[in-house]
Amino acid sequence: MKGAPVTAEPLLKIHEELRDEVDALRFSAPVAFVYDPLEYAWPIARAYLERYGSGPKEVLFLGMNPGPFGMAQTGVPFGQIDAVKRYLALDGKVGQPKAMHPKKPVLGLSCARSEVSGQRLWSAIEARHPQPGTFFERALVLNYCPLLFLDAGGANLTPDKLVKAERAALEAVCDRALGRIVAAVAPAVIVGIGHYAAKRASQVTGRAAVVLPHPSPASPLANRGWSEAARRALEDGGVTGLLG
Repeated sequence: MKGAPVTAEPLLKIHEELRDEVDALRFSAPVAFVYDPLEYAWPIARAYLERYGSGPKEVLFLGMNPGPFGMAQTGVPFGQIDAVKRYLALDGKVGQPKAMHPKKPVLGLSCARSEVSGQRLWSAIEARHPQPGTFFERALVLNYCPLLFLDAGGANLTPDKLVKAERAALEAVCDRALGRIVAAVAPAVIVGIGHYAAKRASQVTGRAAVVLPHPSPASPLANRGWSEAARRALEDGGVTGLLG
């Protein structure tokens, strides 16, 4: 980790440039709406990186892309509203995407819906680290792709569901950003939250990533005691003391 940055400035620059690069991409059906919270929720996203992203980290947790009631509302990875306001103590103005599906409005910190994945992840972190600073001394949570994709009916589309050529263009941009993030953060271990994120991390770095079961309610495993399964996965990967 020698030589790694001691401020969040490199991460801020990487995310600003990532925002601009993905905003230049174009997507076709089944994608009908694209939200970029690094654009309209940048004040909170920036505050998250500034407060918690400085210095090298032992562990980088890497999610796939924003959820409609998490990062899409707050700009924070897995940014469930209560976790962002109460646990992470972040605030800021949130605008709206250029085009917004009526079933998935962006209401920022006023959103009444709760992202289950984010609630599970940050609750497990808080259970071990009542003060977030002790977690972020060792670790950081980021997303591989900053964009939320919705189809015409408002259903969430993950990056692996995109048209092949468009997925390749997106992954080329996100891979470059991830390589720069890894160089800046210098993690000893990368934890992919779900198989897609772990695969991209391994592809970019050339080393195996620990696979954490995704906390999504769409996963039967996650609905049968996610925190315990997550702890076991981390321990198998040689990481202890981060989740309660």
